[in-house]
Amino acid sequence: MLRRLMESAARAPLPAAVQAPVTPRSGKLTLRLEAADLVLLEAEASRAGLARTQWATALIRRRLHDRPQLTRPEALALIEVRRELRRIGVNVNQIARALNTAVMEGVVLEVELAQLGAFQQEIGAWVEALGEAFQGNLEYWAAGG
Repeated sequence: MLRRLMESAARAPLPAAVQAPVTPRSGKLTLRLEAADLVLLEAEASRAGLARTQWATALIRRRLHDRPQLTRPEALALIEVRRELRRIGVNVNQIARALNTAVMEGVVLEVELAQLGAFQQEIGAWVEALGEAFQGNLEYWAAGG
């Protein structure tokens, strides 16, 4: 019985290999524009600090992915904002530790409380500026923007 089972399994065709669909890593898109449109494209890309292909790619990605498209200067500015917020966060943690220690000792730390309020205002300003920057970016890359 075992021999017959093995013989029939040996005669059975091998299952077909499953091939994953091949997806290109990138593709090329060619556009033909009238001279006037090409001049406008060059001017707009230049204002954004991008080559015309980079500008067109950013426009397409904005529409496809519905998220901001940052130029290099914008990305560097965002990194700087993040660095500043991290610095403020470290200071807030140090103040919180000092306040916790002071509460245990029964001491009121007016200077630390004032500094904490100043950091709160600074964080609020940075967050508001980030919101405005992202909204402006989204509006710029929106259709008809």
